[in-house]
Amino acid sequence: MIPSLLVANRGEIARRIIRTARRLGVRTIAVHSDVDADLPYVAEADVAVALGSPRDFGSIDALLAVALGTGAAAVHPGCGFRSEDAEFARRCAAAGLVWVGPPPEAMELLADKVAARQHVAAAGVPVLPGTSGLASVDEAVEAGARLGPPLVVKAVSGGGGIGMGVAHDAGSLRRAALTALSRGGAFGDARILLERYLPRARHVEVQVVGMPDGTVRTFGERDCSVQRRHQKVVEECPSPAVDAALRARLCAAAARAVGSVGYRGAGTVEFLLDPATGEFHFLEVNARLQVEHPITEQVHGVDLVELQLRIASGEEVPDDVPAPRGHAVELRVCAEDPQRFLPRPGRITEWVEPAGVRVDAGYAAGTVVSPHFDPLLAKVVAHGADRAEALARARRAAAEFVVRGPQCNLPFLRELLDSPEFTSGDYDTGVVERITARRGKES
Repeated sequence: MIPSLLVANRGEIARRIIRTARRLGVRTIAVHSDVDADLPYVAEADVAVALGSPRDFGSIDALLAVALGTGAAAVHPGCGFRSEDAEFARRCAAAGLVWVGPPPEAMELLADKVAARQHVAAAGVPVLPGTSGLASVDEAVEAGARLGPPLVVKAVSGGGGIGMGVAHDAGSLRRAALTALSRGGAFGDARILLERYLPRARHVEVQVVGMPDGTVRTFGERDCSVQRRHQKVVEECPSPAVDAALRARLCAAAARAVGSVGYRGAGTVEFLLDPATGEFHFLEVNARLQVEHPITEQVHGVDLVELQLRIASGEEVPDDVPAPRGHAVELRVCAEDPQRFLPRPGRITEWVEPAGVRVDAGYAAGTVVSPHFDPLLAKVVAHGADRAEALARARRAAAEFVVRGPQCNLPFLRELLDSPEFTSGDYDTGVVERITARRGKES
């Protein structure tokens, strides 16, 4: 096992990685900015080093300086920031550091949505009708006329729905293309991609782990259809829309997608599922640990961070995938206006976590939510013998969780959990918009 690990991230994901690393006897090194100094993960690491500013979380030079200065043997990038950066992985290797993640060549290919789409299609994975990379608004309008509406417009680079928009006519396509070109340019690639838009689709993803021998293990699917502004807010495992036969097809497609690029370590293959036809289509690969990985851990009885560390260390890894048990739901508790979902930074004056569920928290009472970072406060993971029990525990946890100071989205999470659409399991990526629209009509 690697003797020491720089966790090149912050908040709840840093805390979660530190927890497993320390259990395995790995010395942990945390980095923080001045606004993060009092967060729990900083105190829980064996060593904590201050960075110059919040921007330094995205600086390869700053992170490598900490790793080398503290004698780290390896770097775990967590999620966000530089977690899918092939240059960061290469520079870690050049400095003699173990990269806890996939090979840089795989990351590079998968980070390019056009290249990834073409590669997986060649491997037999279904993709939606769409385009290659487009460099201008005029090219997008011309391609859109050929494909016909509705279309989704994406920046080729960047994740998490950055720059994504839906176009139903030439005017909205032009506006969405302008936005995507601008947002993608911030990631060093201003190209955009058009794909057929499925208005009532479900967003499902398969957890994969690429093994050192070249095989790929799959750990079932998660349903991530509850989103606002293309950002996930509630996930569940398994998906209520997926039966055993469809699950087998999804997992086989996910294994082909990453197996074809020599993938190693944990990752996620995302698909759009059309409930009307039962067909699914490739969306993208996240070449890292996902925020929602705990629900897979709860259902499959596996520690995905431990698997990452053992693979990176060159250790033997058990060749079985534990059988799934029960159902799990994850709630992302965020410091945001529960009506419009806008970030709301501030000092937390009271923090009471619910009992009987897993809580991966990045904050505590007295800590400050900074405007410099994502507003995710904690993840509540409720597990039960079946979906009904998991939902009951999630509702109870959402009712018991107390966060005072900045506004947070707990009121919305309670509303969602009680909604007939979500409770039934028959929902899609438009569920949040419909709930908020009904709320507006009733007020």
